[in-house]
Amino acid sequence: SILAEINAADKAANSMIPPSSILNIIRKASARRHDAAAQFTQANRPDLAEKELLEASVVEQFLPPLLSSAEVDHAIQTVLTSLAISPDNDPRKATGRIFKAFYAQIDRSQVDPNLVKARVDIALNSLKTNQ
Repeated sequence: SILAEINAADKAANSMIPPSSILNIIRKASARRHDAAAQFTQANRPDLAEKELLEASVVEQFLPPLLSSAEVDHAIQTVLTSLAISPDNDPRKATGRIFKAFYAQIDRSQVDPNLVKARVDIALNSLKTNQ
């Protein structure tokens, strides 16, 4: 099913998709299997949940590890320094600028986007409290 998704993405793009897009497809496939396992567990079907978790673990073997929160924090601090973000800046505009600069340096497939958002929010809040 993952190969079918990659082939469909290739056809939609009229060329081969970049490796980062393939990694995103694999991550989503793993997440779908974890979600299915949770639903099977709730439905009292541990046999099917176990199958989904086994498939997820096989799929995850093809994924490189995500950057740690410390590595994400370091990249965010580098971006904050380079952009000279101050506590007086509009938080939404500052967040947009930080994301743009962050993802210019780091490929999206290397990080958990929820972690990045949370760490950017923490960094901006720390700027306000240190004011």
